[in-house]
Amino acid sequence: MTMPLFGTKSQLQEAFAALRNDLVHEDGPRISTMRNYRFAIVPYAPTDEFRLRAEVQKLTNDLVAHGWVVLSISLQKLVLDQVRAKGPEWLERVISMEKRVGDRERALQYLRDKLTPLVEGDDAVGGIAHDCAKLIREFSEKHPDKSERTLALIGRGGSLYPFFRSSALLKHLDGKTNQVPVVLLYPGERRASSGLSFMGMLDPDSDYRPRIYP
Repeated sequence: MTMPLFGTKSQLQEAFAALRNDLVHEDGPRISTMRNYRFAIVPYAPTDEFRLRAEVQKLTNDLVAHGWVVLSISLQKLVLDQVRAKGPEWLERVISMEKRVGDRERALQYLRDKLTPLVEGDDAVGGIAHDCAKLIREFSEKHPDKSERTLALIGRGGSLYPFFRSSALLKHLDGKTNQVPVVLLYPGERRASSGLSFMGMLDPDSDYRPRIYP
């Protein structure tokens, strides 16, 4: 069998190639069919985390070389900051109670009850959606002359398993990002046309408006 001379692109490479082409469109970023909804999702296999980071770095370097500014947001850092803000006593109580709950499912549900508001909270609750929106707005305001050449990449979502629903995050970000294109890097599996299974473990969530690449 004759092998292709230069090989073929992986699905992840195809996703980033398509994303780049839509970002640098001559009429401005086109990552969504809706003019006032600039959100997109790039799903990837959790085992491809380091390949993903390489693609992110290549895209970032390419865009910066063409006059863009790129903001990278770590969900892991944001949720750890949220936990630290609760103080050591809160954390110790949560850990102590989780240890006292004998049943694994009950213990996991207890942690969900405690951590989900930190992860999925909106402006009123002050969760990571609030933090993401604030970082994006501040970044955009620092570069007012780059309004059509600004990108926010949200990653490290795998560290929030199983407490994270990306649809909730994007819903709370809608209308709060100064129209900056936002791309969520999603560790999981695509199911059917619009379903996504977080880490390939949770039931597919089909509550998505953004474009899913490729």
